[in-house]
Amino acid sequence: MVGAGVSESPLDPAEASAAVGDDRAGAVVSFTGVVRNHDGGRAVDRIEYSCHPKAGEVIESIAAKCAEAFEGRGVHRLWVGHRVGELAVGDVAFLVAVSASHRAEAFEACSWLVEEVKRDIPVWKRQVFPDGSHEWSNSA
Repeated sequence: MVGAGVSESPLDPAEASAAVGDDRAGAVVSFTGVVRNHDGGRAVDRIEYSCHPKAGEVIESIAAKCAEAFEGRGVHRLWVGHRVGELAVGDVAFLVAVSASHRAEAFEACSWLVEEVKRDIPVWKRQVFPDGSHEWSNSA
């Protein structure tokens, strides 16, 4: 089972972990990316994420490739989501959860999924600083 998407709604780590629940799994591994209060030595007030209209399809495709890459290796379920819109410091921006029979495969699949999504998803962030200035980045 694969769950993937881009959402304007908050992402909930507990819901993601529950979504990958499987009685065959001995491990559930997750990654939660949150908005931090600094970047490059500057204070950050908030981040505004925007995406290409096909971003949802891209993240679904990446998740399907992960499932295929780990097929037969004990990975049972995976879930990945990325927020768009205005996020405050501390908000969850990116979330991955994976269940597998064993921890090594769960960690490996989770890491694989994080890196592939971060590299390929067409999501951009606009960091807004306390003085009202901003900076665009093509790295979500």
